[in-house]
Amino acid sequence: MLRASARHLLVDTEEQCLTLKQQIAAGEDFAAVAQAHSNCPSKAQGGALGSFGRGQMVQEFDEVVFSAPLNEVQGPVKTQFGYHLLEVTARSE
Repeated sequence: MLRASARHLLVDTEEQCLTLKQQIAAGEDFAAVAQAHSNCPSKAQGGALGSFGRGQMVQEFDEVVFSAPLNEVQGPVKTQFGYHLLEVTARSE
């Protein structure tokens, strides 16, 4: 079964999501940005979601996690929860 590990941050607006993506691209630490700004409880772990299988996350999230290159910040990804930046940290069969 295909599994992935990822980290993410969740905010209310696409604008805020893009601003945070620029900060990370400029060298800010993803985990620190997630801890400071994310609306998700995972922010306590720097946005780390651990390992999960296909279908365990919402569809929009799943599609990115199981297709995006590793260790590249993706997003904004819009779901019913808001706007996410996400980074796939590992994927395995």
